[in-house]
Amino acid sequence: MSFTIRITGNETDSVVLLTDTNNQTTVEIFTFGALLNAYTVVCDGQPLNVVDGFGSVDKAKQKISPMFNGAKLSPFVCRLKNRKYKFADNTYLLNKFNLGDHAIHGLLFDAAFSVIESSSSDKEACVKLQYVYDNDVDGYPFCYRCEVEYLFTENNSLTVTTTITNIDEQLIPIADGWHPYFTLGGSVNDYQLKFQSKEMLEFDEGLIPTGKLKPYQEFGSLKTLGSNNFDNCFTLNFAECQPMCVLRNPDKKIQLEIYPTSSYPYLQIFTPDHRKSIAIENLSAPPDAFNNGIGLKILEPRETASFTTKFVLHHL
Repeated sequence: MSFTIRITGNETDSVVLLTDTNNQTTVEIFTFGALLNAYTVVCDGQPLNVVDGFGSVDKAKQKISPMFNGAKLSPFVCRLKNRKYKFADNTYLLNKFNLGDHAIHGLLFDAAFSVIESSSSDKEACVKLQYVYDNDVDGYPFCYRCEVEYLFTENNSLTVTTTITNIDEQLIPIADGWHPYFTLGGSVNDYQLKFQSKEMLEFDEGLIPTGKLKPYQEFGSLKTLGSNNFDNCFTLNFAECQPMCVLRNPDKKIQLEIYPTSSYPYLQIFTPDHRKSIAIENLSAPPDAFNNGIGLKILEPRETASFTTKFVLHHL
């Protein structure tokens, strides 16, 4: 078969390797956190991993915070103001991981997912991971099932779908997202970036949305990133043609394209100080959605919601 799957490690610390044997492109997934740890293509005869991940599962466990490389953001994304929110007339206080005054990046970034399905053929390789959240953390007293499917197909295409199912007997609030860091070699200052935004959300000093939107189309066409710094959230303009986001290293002639569905209408971009990678985050809702309600999904018992994005690597 053109596509293969190899799973190593134990049940909760497995490493899943999806391979296209025709071109030796590989996708490495950790069941720890359902992390996309590597997405490697042969470039100029050498393997190039475009994901800024970890050397091993143990390293991921040690270093997942505070940068949250590749983290699954669930059941909330980015920041939650003052760790507090109100739902169904009750006020809750979260204490999983805090940055300053705020809770950040959800509750599943270090969850022990397990492999529940895997298959491969001449056309694709697919693996599905699952974690059942059972009122595990004070401040989110609900139960839900999170399934993450990685579908690897021809032309270096990787589709990631998250499906959330309310397995509780009450309503639950949900937002979903990802926190991958991408690196195309060298400094991000030399990369070219394009994304189809309509507006940028105004943040306060704590990076919490104020409720105001500012028109923003500065990177509507490919533009060298240079010294630009980002820690911002943008609304995507799906009236424009896909891909919604393109990241290119013109020196290595490698390009990453991102094709979110309308289930992810927000794009968060963050440039770390080391300038060796850039976080490009598909989000179903903006930061602090549990409080501002923007994009927040309220699931009935046994109701599901799915969120899908696709990544494609191209040689130029």
